[in-house]
Amino acid sequence: MDKKLLRSVREYKKQSFLTPVLVAAEVFVEVLIPLLMAKIIDVGIMNGDMAYIIKLGALLVLLAVVALFFGAKAGQLAAVASSGYAKNLRHDFYYKIQDFSFGNIDHFSTPGLVTRLTTDITNVQMAYMFTIRLLARAPIMIVMSLIMTVTISPAIAFMMLITIPVLGGLLIFIAKKAHPHFIKVFDEYDELNNVVQENVNAARVVKAYVREDHEVEKFGKISGIVFRLFTKAEKIVAWNSPTMQFTMYIVVLAMVLIGGESIISGDMLTGELTSVIVYALQILTSLMMVSFVFVMIMIAEASTERINEVLDEVPEMEDKADAVTEVTNGDIEFEHVNFSYAGEGGNLSLKDVNLHIKSGQIVGIIGGTGSAKSTLVQLIPRLYDVTLGTVKVGGTDVRDYNLKALRDQVSVVLQK
Repeated sequence: MDKKLLRSVREYKKQSFLTPVLVAAEVFVEVLIPLLMAKIIDVGIMNGDMAYIIKLGALLVLLAVVALFFGAKAGQLAAVASSGYAKNLRHDFYYKIQDFSFGNIDHFSTPGLVTRLTTDITNVQMAYMFTIRLLARAPIMIVMSLIMTVTISPAIAFMMLITIPVLGGLLIFIAKKAHPHFIKVFDEYDELNNVVQENVNAARVVKAYVREDHEVEKFGKISGIVFRLFTKAEKIVAWNSPTMQFTMYIVVLAMVLIGGESIISGDMLTGELTSVIVYALQILTSLMMVSFVFVMIMIAEASTERINEVLDEVPEMEDKADAVTEVTNGDIEFEHVNFSYAGEGGNLSLKDVNLHIKSGQIVGIIGGTGSAKSTLVQLIPRLYDVTLGTVKVGGTDVRDYNLKALRDQVSVVLQK
């Protein structure tokens, strides 16, 4: 997980710490259960000792209840920690956007910011929850199950030691192949949101000019791209399950072969073989969990990069140390103002504008759609900075004002 984003965990550090602790306790209890099962088979059933079977059976039920408690509590704390983390991250993200100028927002686009604030942060939230719960559980389960297997059958344990890195490598290879496709999906999500936003905002225009079919076709095209990217990624990830199942059954067959010979030779009891098979399944299932979490982390990694792009963005407009905090009057002056949305070298929306409006004057600016009327007005409260020239309010360059002081005195009623 990204260290910068992890700062947003804040007051949920306690839940984030307790979750893996409870998971470790749950795993410890679960590892004891196959041992008791072996005892019931090898001692209780083989000797026909019903009292012993009932005694260990009651202990098994108790351990199952304890494991259930630890697991449920860990799940609850993981949900609280991940949801709280996402809440704080959205808060930090949202308030970062409040410092942006219109130019910063144009850089990301409104749909892009919405996608980052919703889908991307949700991906990070899910990855965080799986990390502190499932990813904490899997290594502990693998290690403890291997230790228990070694005490029963070193030969089977050695086979598992060979299988684990091979299977782990295959699952990681599958996840890495899918990763680039997930990255592309999020960029297309931005475009999809943009198409929807444009269509909803301009619904009257679309209907007035009978452009419904065109808009449907445009939406269908971008939606189809998202569908194909997701399908391609999921087809690759789908290999996880058959790879896992194939390996699992091969390992179980090998264990039965080795264990059967050991039982015949008297080196292993039937119950011990049963417990070893259970440990093997726990190890392989844990590897499957690691693979699943790894895929989630890779998806979240793409989202993390997109979130950090916004958090690292430097606002175009920052107050000077000696910023002016008082607007003396309402005089407005444009002196040789050029403005381009693309910055220096871009196409000019305003070119060499000179305008002087005295305080108290009422001025109307008339022009066709796209003639930069709104652009001119937005330079006055410094929603954008001029590319060249100077805009003054009360005889002072708007870039010399404290932004809050300037905008408290310059009110803009936008079109909508």
